[in-house]
Amino acid sequence: MNKPITLGDQLKQQGISRRSFLKLCAVTTSMMALPPAMIPRVAAALEKALRPSVIWLSFQECTGCTESLTRSHAPTLESLIFNAISLDYHHTLQAASGTAAEAAREKAMEKFYGKYLLIVDGSIPTRDNGIYSTIAGRTNLDMLQEAAAGAAAIVAVGTCAAFGGIPYARPNPTGAVPVSELVKDKPIINVSGCPPIPVVITGVLAHYLTFGEIPPLDSLGRPSAFFGESIHDRCYRRPFYDQGKFAKSFDDEGARNGWCLYELGCKGPTTHNACATTKWNGGASFPIESGHPCLGCSEPNFWDAGGFYEALSTATRPLSSWAGAAVAAGAVAGAAIGASSLRKRATAKRAHHRVTAEELQQKEDV
Repeated sequence: MNKPITLGDQLKQQGISRRSFLKLCAVTTSMMALPPAMIPRVAAALEKALRPSVIWLSFQECTGCTESLTRSHAPTLESLIFNAISLDYHHTLQAASGTAAEAAREKAMEKFYGKYLLIVDGSIPTRDNGIYSTIAGRTNLDMLQEAAAGAAAIVAVGTCAAFGGIPYARPNPTGAVPVSELVKDKPIINVSGCPPIPVVITGVLAHYLTFGEIPPLDSLGRPSAFFGESIHDRCYRRPFYDQGKFAKSFDDEGARNGWCLYELGCKGPTTHNACATTKWNGGASFPIESGHPCLGCSEPNFWDAGGFYEALSTATRPLSSWAGAAVAAGAVAGAAIGASSLRKRATAKRAHHRVTAEELQQKEDV
């Protein structure tokens, strides 16, 4: 019986030097928020690791998560696919199509049953037996249930797969739901974001490849290394927040001086993601650094929360108020309910990382 080819064997065959390999391990270790002392362990694990079979299913989505994946720089998409994993099925990236594509998926599921990593991108429609989205004549619901049965673990990539996302927003005509609402017997890693940060996606895959297990998760099933702190906690504009200096519009003096965007609707205090540290486009920037408030896209129900350009205390209102049908009293009541809900959530999840309701109130009074 032929000995399985490890990742270390494959890299040697490609002429990758030991020095280059250790550099890769150092980048991978840093990306996973591990201390430098872990580099030798990561190197030893990667050398012995086998390329896992990965099946990527795309359901109710916009391809934005795949677009994000293609922009990863540590590791790059090319090195991930050709060196680290065996991407056996992906609508957008695979060369095969039609019958050949479905045959490749079925073959991988059979050959690696119980061992493959299933990645799901997009929410799953369930109304009317899931007829609103089909692939090769099969509903997304049916395809997910079949693929999940033989998966070792599932990665829900993007807010649509993790929490329902935009398809899940009211009035949700297709009955869209997240993966976790349908699959209860498999470990699920939620990599939320609309879309997620590129290196967060590849970082989760690198962790699974290195250690053969899912990373530590937060209360919402997200990797703690990337979602353990709020954007507000690590934002470079935080000192201005503490000083009570807020931009009042996108072109006033405060905005030009880089003041806090809280009063322009920034959801950084209640949003957990690595945007402020990992950033986007190879670490070039992130929305707040570019002058736009955080929309909270990595949190559940971010779309229905609305009020993208309103401060957190007035962001959540009844649905009817957006259509202009609610009376002023109803809008005020809805704002108060929304403020209370957000304050409770801000203090309930990881109290040591959250902005307290009292702090938020103090800043509202400034």
